[in-house]
Amino acid sequence: MSAPSSVLALLQESLGALVDVSDASLEQARADRSGHAAVGRPLAVVHAERVEDVQQTLRIATATRTPVVVRGAGTGLAGAANAGTGEIVLSLRRMTAIHEVRADDLLAVVEPGILNADLNAQLAAHGLWWAPDPASRDISTVGGNIATGAGGLLCAKYGVVRDAVLGVDLVLADGRLLHLGHRSVKGVTGLDLTALVIGSEGVLGVVVGATLKLRRLVPGETCTITATFPGVRAAAAASAAVTAAGVQPAIMELMDAASLAAVHALLSLPTPTPGAAQLTIQTDGPAARVEADTIATILRAHDGDTAVSHDREEGERLLAVRRSMHAAMASLGTTLIEDVSVPRSAMPAMFDKIARIERRYGIVIPTVAHAGDGNLHPNFIFEGPETPPHVWAAADELFRAAIRLGGTLTGEHGIGVLKRRWLADELGDDQWRLQREIAAVFDPLGILNPGKVFAPDA
Repeated sequence: MSAPSSVLALLQESLGALVDVSDASLEQARADRSGHAAVGRPLAVVHAERVEDVQQTLRIATATRTPVVVRGAGTGLAGAANAGTGEIVLSLRRMTAIHEVRADDLLAVVEPGILNADLNAQLAAHGLWWAPDPASRDISTVGGNIATGAGGLLCAKYGVVRDAVLGVDLVLADGRLLHLGHRSVKGVTGLDLTALVIGSEGVLGVVVGATLKLRRLVPGETCTITATFPGVRAAAAASAAVTAAGVQPAIMELMDAASLAAVHALLSLPTPTPGAAQLTIQTDGPAARVEADTIATILRAHDGDTAVSHDREEGERLLAVRRSMHAAMASLGTTLIEDVSVPRSAMPAMFDKIARIERRYGIVIPTVAHAGDGNLHPNFIFEGPETPPHVWAAADELFRAAIRLGGTLTGEHGIGVLKRRWLADELGDDQWRLQREIAAVFDPLGILNPGKVFAPDA
């Protein structure tokens, strides 16, 4: 590895004002919204504006053996975009262009730095939208969603990120530009490298463009159902019953008692009944009203105190409660925001596991869930900048419980640095080794996001 001063000189000579060494930028690049911060400070932040800027940065990094951490808006929750000592931060946030929108082919070609909400605001003028809908849609980038596979609230009906990306433009560690995927609905030529890159957390290459699969705006009305239950297990069982009945809502979100109380306090809403959990469900399309009535009947049969609204604006106000979860958790202390997924039928059992872990460790774990797809977000609250050992012990039990129930360590946040110690437990030794070998084919020198996803000493 070359001396940091010489690497910085090369970057500045080649990229000029795009190279940022300000204290504020370097400090910001150390952390994301997980509460985790990298050790030390990065060498520089390169604010790429063109594909060529990305290529040149990576050519310099390869020539000097300097590690590179790719970063979007910094809203990640697993530490995958955090940069530390001697690393180049490659920021894609300025690459926000929409190069093409094809209503006839239902696709758009975009740069990675555009925010989810901004993209859909512009697509709406064409009668189109891009389905991935994370709770952070107003502040997270499309490229970040692709890098982590974060899908959000609408996945149960409209699919995950892999279902919504036709192709990506990928810059390899040595600066080569690849065009992966296709523009057609079908395409099975060769290995599916596009799907491999989605969710790879920056260890295979840098996504500098994406061909997105769009949908037409959904016609008809939107109906919103809210139901309050005496406890979270009853709410989870009711949501599983909705799925089992064959009804497919667009959104089905569950908030346990602790998370619901925290959000109500943050938003100055009336204090909910102690112990009460809540489901918020939306149906859309021509059958929205009929589906809403069917769902309401199921929820009432499971002792849910249920109300149905046919007003779109009222529905958004109700969903704002769920979307305020992260802010509410931050108001309680330092938060380790976790992410596991289980089969939807296993959600009641998973909430039972969480309750037992709470009792065992004497902690409260406020939990929300994308109940429509079985993706739970348990939140560990503590004081101070470092996660205490007993919290990690509780998280360990929670992760292993999810895997035993047929689930996974992460549904959309990724592995990053926070979950790498458990990766081999889920994958098994053979698959874990194979994945490391695949990453080495893309990045033989190991300069892309080193220490992320795979443990550095493994």
